[in-house]
Amino acid sequence: MKKSCLAILVCLGLASCSAAVGQGLENGRLRPCPSSPNCVSSEVSDTDLAPFELPDKDGWERLRLAIVSLGGSIEREEAGYLHATFRSRLFGFVDDLECRLDGRTIQVRSASRLGWWDMGANRRRVELLRKTMAAETLK
Repeated sequence: MKKSCLAILVCLGLASCSAAVGQGLENGRLRPCPSSPNCVSSEVSDTDLAPFELPDKDGWERLRLAIVSLGGSIEREEAGYLHATFRSRLFGFVDDLECRLDGRTIQVRSASRLGWWDMGANRRRVELLRKTMAAETLK
């Protein structure tokens, strides 16, 4: 029994180290979410996830600071695009957060690399990021 549990934990750990599949923009937009409920995107018309509105020119920098303050690691950044990763505490599963600057708006996509359902973790992360950025605006 202990060996089986250890083997499962090792496999989960190795799987969580996998690279992001298909990150980046497609035709100037964030990639669409898969059919599984482990992804949220502000660029999908049938979701209630709103993009972030930028009140001033420092919004992109506040986004970067908020991601890092929430435990994210910025993996790639280029003009108007940012890719960050977050790891779950228990098993180290990796979630990808992608942001795209769209005028005075930041479009956002957050997705789990593994599994079918994330128990709402990606949506909660995006909303916490929104609150963190709003708190930075008030300072």
